[in-house]
Amino acid sequence: MQNEPVKESLLQIFSKLAIMTAVVSATGVGTYLIGVAPTALSQFSVCTFVGVICTTLFFWPHRVAVAFLGVAILIGSQAMTLRGLLQATELDIIFFLIGMIIVGALKDLGVLTWVIQIIINQKHMTGMMFVTVLCILSALLSSIIGEVSSIIVVLALVFQVCETLKVRSTPFVLMAVLSTNIGSAATMLGNPVGIFIGNKAGFTFGQFLLGATPIALAALVVTTITLLIWYHKDVRDMTEQMDLHRLHNQGLGPLVRIPHRRGLFVLVATIGIIVFHHQIETLLGLSGIDNKNAFLIVTPLVIAGILMMYRPQRARYYVEHDVEWWTLLFFMLLFAIAGSMEEQNVTRNLADKLTGLVKGGPDAMVPIVLVISSVGSAFVDNIVFVAAFTPVIQALVERSADYSVLWWTLLFGACFGGNITAVGSTANIIALGVLEKRGHVHIGFREWLKIGSIVGLLTGLVAWGLLLILPVQRPLVHNKAPAKQEAFENMPLHEPIMSPSK
Repeated sequence: MQNEPVKESLLQIFSKLAIMTAVVSATGVGTYLIGVAPTALSQFSVCTFVGVICTTLFFWPHRVAVAFLGVAILIGSQAMTLRGLLQATELDIIFFLIGMIIVGALKDLGVLTWVIQIIINQKHMTGMMFVTVLCILSALLSSIIGEVSSIIVVLALVFQVCETLKVRSTPFVLMAVLSTNIGSAATMLGNPVGIFIGNKAGFTFGQFLLGATPIALAALVVTTITLLIWYHKDVRDMTEQMDLHRLHNQGLGPLVRIPHRRGLFVLVATIGIIVFHHQIETLLGLSGIDNKNAFLIVTPLVIAGILMMYRPQRARYYVEHDVEWWTLLFFMLLFAIAGSMEEQNVTRNLADKLTGLVKGGPDAMVPIVLVISSVGSAFVDNIVFVAAFTPVIQALVERSADYSVLWWTLLFGACFGGNITAVGSTANIIALGVLEKRGHVHIGFREWLKIGSIVGLLTGLVAWGLLLILPVQRPLVHNKAPAKQEAFENMPLHEPIMSPSK
């Protein structure tokens, strides 16, 4: 039986509304005084965006409704045009996320269950080996099929092993979800943040892989070692229980034959096409800003279409149940509201202020962006902060390509920061729900915060250090063309156009 949501008292509701009002008002006044939002329309944009952020923090179930109202306010106040709304919804990213319904088909084809069976079938497994495999599997799957699908699959393995051995499942659930968030930063497929940053910056999948995977891998190593030390007693207990099971010739779970070849072929083919999407785009002549990452966006849709034709009886189920329509709708509205700040030059003014205040160039901005995105993602959905910071970074990159390092800073801050608290990422919330339903155990805020803050701090330091040492991947295509085109379209007809020679 599912737990009913706890009803808040009127005093709690009014207290949250008072805090929201104070935060929105303070932000509006502050941005006006420092010159980031000097006009009434820019104030509308800032206050609306901050209001949506506060809603996701205090009134999570109402975030979509408030986002609807926010868009209506912006349109009605003329802080955003209808054309600006449609351009800012980032439909290319939304279509890519819709195409990831192929994960639902992979579950039906058995390839994910087959992976679990391989691990369970290992004869010389120890507690330390299991934790290492668990962390690697969590990170790897999240980088391939996304953090949400990954955590569901990995937790099935965790509970099967823990229930068989009669050991505490909480530590291993935490290990799985912390590693999942680390691995979600390794590719564009792992987290909506990845595809958003990659596409906005103009990275190809290969570039993103070269820029993100080494740092994510280093962070995973540090995280695994930290978890082994922090939970050494639970790891030792698991090893002892495994030894006892071997004495009685017992395995870690029931072994069944899983037909996995078709699913494995689909998975490998999808990843292969995505990896080489830039070469395919070049071959097909899909070049330039208008076709940026075209095949990367289309590939999941094509594979999903083929799979739905192959399994027509499940096609409607995939579309209705394997797509997070509620979340995607919120993303679209959030992107539009963030786009209004760009339309009112708020983000460009903020970029000017940052470059004026922070001395030392891009390297000096790395820790600032890393801390802000990490702390913000620990309490509010990381896509909120990424959507807000992306136009700022775009403005900085247009001035100098050296600021490309901030794309990676934003990525790792948003993904690694999700480990700090229990509400830091969608994977965290799902893990808590599954643990309470199946393990009848609740992880307290402080219990999560202890290990989460340690992992968040260590991985943040790893990201900071490696970003300063490793060569920074820079996008092949910069997003300057649309801005120039918009300026040309808005130019008064009576003004002469300067010749190229001038």
